[in-house]
Amino acid sequence: MTRFLQQFTNGVVLGSTYAMIALGYTMVYGIIQLINFAHGEIFMVGAFGGLAAYTWLVPVGAPAAVALSVVLVAAILTSVGAAVVMERLAYRPLRDAPRLAPLITAIGVSIVLQELIRIFYPGAKAPRPFPRLISGENLEIASVRIAPISLVQILTAIVLTVGLTLFIARTRTGKAMRATAEDPQTARLMGINVDRIIVITFVLGATLAAVAGVLQGMRFGQIDFRMGFLIGIKAFTAAVLGGIGNITGAVLGGFLLGLVEVMATEYLPLGSAWKDVWAFAVLIAVLVFRPSGLLGERVGARA
Repeated sequence: MTRFLQQFTNGVVLGSTYAMIALGYTMVYGIIQLINFAHGEIFMVGAFGGLAAYTWLVPVGAPAAVALSVVLVAAILTSVGAAVVMERLAYRPLRDAPRLAPLITAIGVSIVLQELIRIFYPGAKAPRPFPRLISGENLEIASVRIAPISLVQILTAIVLTVGLTLFIARTRTGKAMRATAEDPQTARLMGINVDRIIVITFVLGATLAAVAGVLQGMRFGQIDFRMGFLIGIKAFTAAVLGGIGNITGAVLGGFLLGLVEVMATEYLPLGSAWKDVWAFAVLIAVLVFRPSGLLGERVGARA
């Protein structure tokens, strides 16, 4: 039983990362019906932005809280900057183009961001060590051991999800986002600046991805310019699993996918060798048997 609970906890930790990234996928799709396959690279770029700030801006011997604050702010600014430029230069000109065009563009942007980090960030051709700013002895809860950074990661995912949900439900901007997702043409006629709302959506998604990137770097102690691609695809799978376009569904899908991956790795034959296969098996199964996702959110077709 202890072994099962330990693996369950590991799955929740992994799922919290998928959930934070999946929120970016589901928000962008809900607003402009674009599957932004470059979103995983926004996660990666944020981690490198945080590392750069730690390397060049944080004084030696600075308190961990100060260093963490600088790293998080730098990561968020880096990810948000990349996302805004990406939306303005790559996606906005193709907003009225056939859907295949922005999809291919997203894949191209993903490769460009990877190569920019690989070529221009010092030493990025190999994994780069990332500071463990949240450390300490593992906590033991009901015979389950969990590292402090893992517990922080789970709590952060929950807090950010609740905050995002309240923002969309109760603020004027959130209501404008919902109106734009429902019908952008009508929203524009009602005086909503649709372009501004789309940019805000990218900013929110990038912020969540940046936080996830920093936490991931601290948990594993290193980052890599390729770290965003596979985890981005898995986060997209989580968004589809929960119901793409649905905030709650993206989070639910993230946690479920993390549990499926960890449990399959632990208990199924060839589990560790097929670790990355299970996510895509889940994606295929969802698309075949329940394409609207577990929570059944459907984004209506637009003319």
